[in-house]
Formats: sequence, C-alpha cells, structure tokens
Amino acid sequence: MRLILAEEWLPNSIRCLRNYSLQKFLSDLIAGFTVGLVALPLGMAFAISSGVSPQSGIYCAIITGFIISALGGSRCQIGGPTGAFVVVVAGIVAKHNIDGLFMCTMMAGVMIGLLGITGLGTAVKYIPRSVIIGFTNGIAVLIASTQIKDFLGLRIEHVPGEFLGRMETLARNLGTLSLPTLLLASGALTLILLMTRFVRRVPSSLAALFAGTAVVMIFHLPVETIGSRFGGIPSGLPHFSIPAFRPDLIASLMLPAVTVAMLGAIESLMSATVADRMSGDRHNPNVELVAQGIANVISPLFGGLPATGAIARTATNIRSGAQTPVAGMIHSLTLLLVLLFAAPMARFIPLGVLAAILFVVAYNMGEWHEIPELLKLSWADKGVWAVTFALTVLADLTVAVMVGMILAALLYIRKVTQTTTVSMVTEEYIEEAREHILQDKEIPDYVRIYRIHGPFLFGATDKLNEITDHLEELPPIVVLRLRNMTAIDGTGLQALEDLADQLHASGRTLLLCGAREQPARLMRQAEFEQHVGAENICESIEAVLNRARQIWEQRTSAV
Repeated sequence: MRLILAEEWLPNSIRCLRNYSLQKFLSDLIAGFTVGLVALPLGMAFAISSGVSPQSGIYCAIITGFIISALGGSRCQIGGPTGAFVVVVAGIVAKHNIDGLFMCTMMAGVMIGLLGITGLGTAVKYIPRSVIIGFTNGIAVLIASTQIKDFLGLRIEHVPGEFLGRMETLARNLGTLSLPTLLLASGALTLILLMTRFVRRVPSSLAALFAGTAVVMIFHLPVETIGSRFGGIPSGLPHFSIPAFRPDLIASLMLPAVTVAMLGAIESLMSATVADRMSGDRHNPNVELVAQGIANVISPLFGGLPATGAIARTATNIRSGAQTPVAGMIHSLTLLLVLLFAAPMARFIPLGVLAAILFVVAYNMGEWHEIPELLKLSWADKGVWAVTFALTVLADLTVAVMVGMILAALLYIRKVTQTTTVSMVTEEYIEEAREHILQDKEIPDYVRIYRIHGPFLFGATDKLNEITDHLEELPPIVVLRLRNMTAIDGTGLQALEDLADQLHASGRTLLLCGAREQPARLMRQAEFEQHVGAENICESIEAVLNRARQIWEQRTSAV
C-alpha cells in the first residue's frame, strides 16, 4: 500500500527517466532550446507590463520553469510567468510595492501546494466553462489595454490602474504619439502575424524581437528601450535574497494571494490538460500543484514573479518534439545561458516591439473562438459569462470570479431542481418506455453502450474518463444512452463535444440516444450535431441499434 502511495506522488521526471534514451534526450534538447528562446521575450514583456523590471520575468522563467518540470506531474508542461498574472501583479505592485508582491507570491505558493497535498487539485473542475471564458476574455482585454501606451509611444507620466481611467488617459494623450515607435511596433506586429501563418517553424515573437532590436541599433531610432527605461538587464546568475517580511501586510494581501493561487491552479491544470491532449499522456493534478506551489515559494527568493503552466509555451514544447520533463529543464538552462552571455544586448530591445508581442499573446489567450459557441447556449450560461467578463474588465478579477461562481452555483441548483418531477404512471408511459429499455435488446459485439445517469453539469465532466481511459479497447461504435441524463450545461456539452472529436479521431463513431427535453434543446441550440452528425442522434435505444447496424454494414461492405 505504501509503495502504491509513494508511486502516486512521484514527479513525472523520475517516471520518464526510468526508460530514458539518447534519442529522447536529443528530442528534448531541441524542444527545450526552442521553447527557451520563445520564453525570452515573453518573460521580459510580462514583467514590464506588470510594473517590474524585465529581469524579474527572466528570473521567474529560469527558476520556476526548472522546478515545475523537475517536480511536476505533467510530462511536457512548461512553467513560468504568464499573461494571466499581469493585471493582478501590477495591482499588487502599485499598492504594496515589490516586497508586497514577493510576500503575496509566497503566500499563494503555500496555498497552491496545500491544494495539491490535500488532493483538492481536482476541485478546479468545479469552475464552469462560462466563468473561465469570461475572466479569460477579460484578462486579455486588460493586457491589451496596458500595452497601448508603449505601442504608440505615448508620453504619459502615470497610467491609471482602472480600465476606464486608463482608456480616458490614453485618449487624452494621443497627441503625444511617437511615429517611429508606432511604425516599428506595427512592423513587429505584422511580422509576427505573417510568420505565425507562413513560417511556423521559426518562433515569430523571437524573430520580431531580433528584427526590431536590429533596426533600433542600426538606425538609432528615437524610441524607448529597455535601456532607456530600466538601464538594461544585469548579467550573471539570479541573486538569492530573502524578501522583507511584513506581518502588517498579511491581512491586506490575503485576498490577492487567493486570486494568484486560484489563477495559478486553474491555468496550470488547463495547460496540463492541453498537454495531455497533444501528447496522449495523463497528468497528475495534485503532484503538479505541489510543484507549482514550491516554485512560487522559491521564485521571490530570486526576485521572480508568480508562475504557472504556460499554455502557448507548453504547446510549442510538444510541437518541437519534447518527450519528457527534461525539455522543460533545458528551456530554463537556455534562458540562463542567455542571461549570462547576452544580457548587455537587452538594453537595445524596444518596448514597442514587446508591446506588439503582448498584443498577440492577449489575443491568443482570449479564447475568442469560444464566444460564438457559448452564445448558442442557454441564457443562464450567457449571463454568467457576460457578468464575469464585465466585472473582470471594469471591477476586479477576484470579484468577477466570486460573483461568477455564485451565479453559476445558484443556476446549478436551479437546473438540478428543475429535473425533479412528479407524474402519474400511465399505460402510454409504459408503452413509450419499451423502446428505451435494454433488457430485450441484443447488443452486437461491434457496439459498446455507456449511460449517463443524473445531471451532467460542471464538476461531473471527468466521469467521461470511464470511456477515454479505455479508448484503445473500444469497438468501432460507441453509444451514449442519455435517457437518465436529467440536465446538461455548457461545460458538460463541451465535454461531450471533446469526447465525440476524440472518438472520431480514433476512427470510431459516437451515437447518442434518448436525450430528454432540456439536454436535447441545449444540444440543438449549440448545433451539437456538427460533431457527430444529425443522423447519429437517435430518439431511443432501439433506433440507435438500428443506426449502428447500418454503419457496421457500410463499413464491412466497403472493406
């Protein structure tokens, strides 16, 4: 029993090194070097937009990137500073200075670690899709709004932290626009977009960074750079220093620390889930959160920012051929080498180019493609999304998520209570039920039937692992019997869409039958048939078995 428990808490790096090979190392080396170069401009950009020096972002990427890969529960996750923290960190720095940020980060690290140790890492699944999309959209808008000043080269002493005040100040100072900065930043943005579309093998943000820096050095453009604002980046190893501990700040930092911990947990597990889909692996959420917690406790000791799993860098890591967590450790060492040998060149990096890079980051992290899908759902899902989005932009991220979760919980209760009915059993009811019962039906070998029993709402979607965990053992046709699924929401619907796409990718067909009124109505609104085909959504088990027979006969006749 103890051996089983010990195995369950092992970092993925140890598991992967048991059968490590030279071929895997070479793949990890290429992937780690590539994603390390990608992380360089992002680390600096996130730090600057958070109101701290650019080296803080690089220090964070080096320290936390290594720890998260070495101790985490995901095979290809890349950790470091991310856009999700920009707005929160900027607010903490403005209110409590850098010492307050370091204290807050360490407090959040302890909270994240406790989530993992107590096994509560899976509690993140109880945050519904509409809330996650709402605050992700809101954070993206806020990040983009903070970059307008540097993109246009506006001369403003102080930019307000609130969105409306910031936009009013920017509009009032448009007359101070710098044409060289605007042309340089626009050129960098165009280069990133073109390379992302046509030259995907080369990191577009890195190419824009080098090109923009070269233009500034060669033509001596009068634009603001890292050197002119921060004096450059110090070369050498990150210095170990214990931050000043201020007991008087604990109470006021508690809420920001909860926000940082919540964001860190959500984004790291979302990133790990994306990595699982791309690599075919399965991460351990609790081990991952323990590693994230340790990383966030240690990062401030070296002057670093809060860290979490970075979805874009994780995807780049996997696309570049990463096989194990060694790639993530190499990514950190790559950044360390850049810091040691190329730091003096950083003073020429133009801030307008970093702003262009963050515009693209904000757009990519915004999950904008989810909005049209979400607008097809119920008014309740749309309302929760709209409130969360508006409060994130106009009020505060913590308030937005709290209000979004309260609304989602109330609507959850409403949906569950609506599934309770009292009705008399009649002869018609008995006759209608005959086509839905399984007892007198013959189930062929080429069909596997699963049933969903009860409300399929956010928090319950991981139950589909019962199907995906045995994907390779499944026959060609999988049936989901929805007769006893009393209700569904946007999160549950997305889980069904993902299942349908996964089965289709494996060469299998998903059929559904017996959906009740509310699930059937929401599936029609969301155009769920696009994922399985309208002909594969049947009214009863009898109809679905007939459809399965047709599909099987078509397959066998085609062979």
